[in-house]
Amino acid sequence: MSSPFFKVFTRKTYCKALIASILIISLILIPIIISNTQDLQYISIRRSPPSSQTNLNHMAFGIVSSLRTWPNRKGYVKSWWRPNQTRGHIFLDQPPTPDLLPWPTTVPPYRTSDDLSGLTQRTKPKFEDVWRLVHTILELFREEDEDNLRWIVMGDDDSVFFVENIVDLLREYDHRKYYYFGGNSESVISNYWYSFQQAFGGGGFVLSYGLAKALAKDMEGCLVRHAQDIGADLMTMRCIADIGVNLTPHKGFHQMDLRGDSSGYLSAHPNIPVMTLHHIDAVNPIFPSMDRAESIRKLMKAANADQSRVLQQTICYDRQANWSFSVSWGYAVHIYERIMPRSHLQKPIETFTPWERDPKIPFYMFNTRPLSKDPCEAPHIFFLESVRSSSDKISINYLRAQKRDLPTCSYSGNHSADTVLNIHVFSSTKKRLQIDRSECCDVTRVDDAKMEVQLRECGVDEIIA
Repeated sequence: MSSPFFKVFTRKTYCKALIASILIISLILIPIIISNTQDLQYISIRRSPPSSQTNLNHMAFGIVSSLRTWPNRKGYVKSWWRPNQTRGHIFLDQPPTPDLLPWPTTVPPYRTSDDLSGLTQRTKPKFEDVWRLVHTILELFREEDEDNLRWIVMGDDDSVFFVENIVDLLREYDHRKYYYFGGNSESVISNYWYSFQQAFGGGGFVLSYGLAKALAKDMEGCLVRHAQDIGADLMTMRCIADIGVNLTPHKGFHQMDLRGDSSGYLSAHPNIPVMTLHHIDAVNPIFPSMDRAESIRKLMKAANADQSRVLQQTICYDRQANWSFSVSWGYAVHIYERIMPRSHLQKPIETFTPWERDPKIPFYMFNTRPLSKDPCEAPHIFFLESVRSSSDKISINYLRAQKRDLPTCSYSGNHSADTVLNIHVFSSTKKRLQIDRSECCDVTRVDDAKMEVQLRECGVDEIIA
């Protein structure tokens, strides 16, 4: 049996050993913890987002124009420009003539492009105008370089920007890093001729402050290195590649290398916010019985009510009539006299023709559906008529474009949609910030001539079929 003295000695020895061990471990770990904490603080500082959210005041727009094109295109710029909110400049190839003055306050202030004749005489570029277009990036950066500049956005005088959607996109990124956002051409051959890695400038592209600053600093070297390039967008991409940056493609930037009737394309927009539209002069007016400028103003009325939803495609069904509804928010509604899967309806109807005059298949960078006289394939088409907003709801009325002049689809049990004349679409005023999934909708027949469609978020397990 152990003695009481031995028990006391053992307890004392154990306690001393335990305390000593704790002290030794603490002496070892505390410097490591401090060092790691400092490292973590450094990483946090390096990666921390800007102290405030990106807004319109942090973006500068550079719009390339000319005395020849500006008079007919200023209406496009006016449709999206927000005086006292947006910032930027129109860059003209020559000073404005007296008939263009005084310069209106409803569009960006103008600047005359820099005279590059000295440099062009020394270097002999293949196309001098290409240099002017690329050099505009430097000129915009020079004009707008202030403490709060985060992004520069470039485009043409026939580019239409959806500025709130661009802001929402850029809020997800750190402007101090190097980013180059934009979109390809819709035309396979245009991408092949120029580059699949470039942003097509008319469709708009965005440069972060860090990248714009580096590109502006290297501008003369860039122009000289790539003096033989045939396109400004190609040269811009190559200059950016020289800095070590590649394009981050985004399907919301639309070069719109299409001709004719673009309604089929606009009625099946990808499930992503629209950023830009271009080549407004190359396609028919997007609404019937209007000129191009009026059509764009009408679309922007819907966009100003809710840019996050504009052109977003939502599909739902009237099971009783066996009809499919495809809603392009703020633009058009299609009724098909047959239940069709979403995977089919999200392919644009080929109402348009290829950009090239003598094209070879494949024409487009996306799948299409052919125009059809089949009454089960051809839609009844309704276009935007009016937009109304209240505190919690947006109501859009769409009117029938014209009679379809086809028999009833036999698949629907002879339920004709010919009597429907207008469709009201209701949506929430709540902005859609996360568009990882389309909305769903419910269809109600008010009477033979009127339908109502209520947009809503889809249920967790809801299937659109």
